[in-house]
Amino acid sequence: MAEQAALDGEAAPPLHILAGPRLAEAAPASAVLRLFHHHVYEYGRGVRALFLMTLSRGELALVAAKLRNQGIEHFVQEVSPSKVNLFFGRPAFVAVARAFVTRPLNALSPEEDFMLGTLLGYDREQQCRRFLARSGRGMPEEAALAAE
Repeated sequence: MAEQAALDGEAAPPLHILAGPRLAEAAPASAVLRLFHHHVYEYGRGVRALFLMTLSRGELALVAAKLRNQGIEHFVQEVSPSKVNLFFGRPAFVAVARAFVTRPLNALSPEEDFMLGTLLGYDREQQCRRFLARSGRGMPEEAALAAE
């Protein structure tokens, strides 16, 4: 839990003691909402076309309502009883992700993992290296040196 900065070497009491339980509960949700709003800004500006956020079910209710209100395509992948992955963005990108994200992300094939990373806007060279490593194909020595 975050704590208030101490003055003159004194230990500061935790934030939840100073501000009550509501602030302590709202802080993580507010960080998630800030990140979500940044993603929506990037989406609106065309910076990226697909986004992935791992959220608690409580956070999901808030964020999904905002996506519905703004008409942004999305789908939810169950991760655990308390966590979900939320994919959102341009309809074609979301449709492609929905088509192959049918199991846990760590169980995707190297090809599916590569496609998802590329759709999410991850660095293409890193995605190529990840694909080669996960598929057991390795990186040709000269290509590895040229990339350095």
